[in-house]
Amino acid sequence: MARRWNLRMESQIARFLIYLQAEKNASEHTVKNYSIDLKRFFGFLKEVPLEKIDYLEIRRYLADLNEKGFSKSSISRKLACLRSFFKFLVRENVLKDNPAASISTPKKDKKLPLFLEEKEVFNLLEAPASGSKQEKRDKAILELLYSSGLRVSELVGLNIEDVDFFGEVLRVRGKGKKERLVPAGSKALNAIRDYILVRGDGGTQNKGPVFLNKGKTRLTDRSVRRIVLKYARRIALNKNISPHVLRHTFATHLLDRGADLRSVQELLGHENLSTTQIYTHVTTKRLKEAYDDAHPRA
Repeated sequence: MARRWNLRMESQIARFLIYLQAEKNASEHTVKNYSIDLKRFFGFLKEVPLEKIDYLEIRRYLADLNEKGFSKSSISRKLACLRSFFKFLVRENVLKDNPAASISTPKKDKKLPLFLEEKEVFNLLEAPASGSKQEKRDKAILELLYSSGLRVSELVGLNIEDVDFFGEVLRVRGKGKKERLVPAGSKALNAIRDYILVRGDGGTQNKGPVFLNKGKTRLTDRSVRRIVLKYARRIALNKNISPHVLRHTFATHLLDRGADLRSVQELLGHENLSTTQIYTHVTTKRLKEAYDDAHPRA
């Protein structure tokens, strides 16, 4: 009985994951996370038949996640996964109704994004200064993360043919494999050019990955995280830094210097303006601090 139940669940999950890739054009990252989330959910249910799963079972699962200390954003993602999965089963006539449809998404805790001050980020960008091939690569990575606000997955997915040195723009593949053009600063482009010239092929390659590891294959997300942390430690930066912090820094500095929110939304590749609006809280906070420090009647 248990084996038959497991096989049925595994079959439905496999069909759903194929649907995500083939029809929804979901990223590998999304497919992997949904696979993990569904296996966790069915592991929690312990042989409850698909037809018997109702909103109470799902609420019980979400309550268990909350008790285990999962964040609201993580629980929201797992609920979104279940909604999508059961919607697929309804579409395929496996189920009559979606038991997750009526469950409201937990309200997210609003946390201001961590970012670096200008002096901090400039010190970080100057940290790889030895001139070695590895540090030229690392400098290009740091410059590009701050110059263009790329997600780490977008950075490692960047190919040489995606870099327009003359037009000073990048062709970036974001979430859902959506492409967008993003400006790149001259310092970032010069750093990329310097790295390509010394990286081992004499700069003769005009296609393929921009950033390579020691084995001359595409650099991974994890490697970029290690690189950022390495130079943060080198300059004794007392902040919990990651590549995403440089993305936050990029957006915050643009808004601080007068960029409009819609433009920043386009540059970051956010589908909804509400996602970008968290940065207005940061800049408003900074304006309030400046007011409190400077106004005699504050």
